[in-house]
Amino acid sequence: MLFIAPCPLPEHSLLQKYASVSPSDPSYTDSYSTTTKGSFALSDYVYAFYTTALFKTERFILTHTVKKPSDDVQARQLADCETEAFAAWTVEARTHDQLLMCDFVGATRSWLMVESLSSGTRLYFGSAVVPKKTEPGGTAKRSPLMQALTPFHLVYSRALLAAAKQRIESLYGKRSK
Repeated sequence: MLFIAPCPLPEHSLLQKYASVSPSDPSYTDSYSTTTKGSFALSDYVYAFYTTALFKTERFILTHTVKKPSDDVQARQLADCETEAFAAWTVEARTHDQLLMCDFVGATRSWLMVESLSSGTRLYFGSAVVPKKTEPGGTAKRSPLMQALTPFHLVYSRALLAAAKQRIESLYGKRSK
């Protein structure tokens, strides 16, 4: 697998508001990054990410389990800011270099970011699990299912970012600035 490194969330990250503030906080946030030699915009990255073969497998599962179909045309529309929804997610926030998506039940967030470097582009991918409070004034807890899936998620996140890096370079080449 291509080199994918866990990394701290950048301070200005749209995902930052979901970062745990204490060890007792049941929310979960992660962040990974990799670099490319090409110069890529957020729209390039978003389209590449959501059209990898690996992510198409997730799209297939979502279509047949929760009836949230999607296709490459919709991925292009999301990348080009022409829609606020894609498969099981809606846009929660967007800037020129970041996209934060929320799943249809509000339990998870997915975050993509590009950072221009003198030698290329850094691609970021991160996630957050946002537990629901069990009752007003009650404590929030992450579900046992979410806890059980965390080890898989760690591997899957790296694989998604590696696939997106390969796809962005194959789609657009290693274009220079």
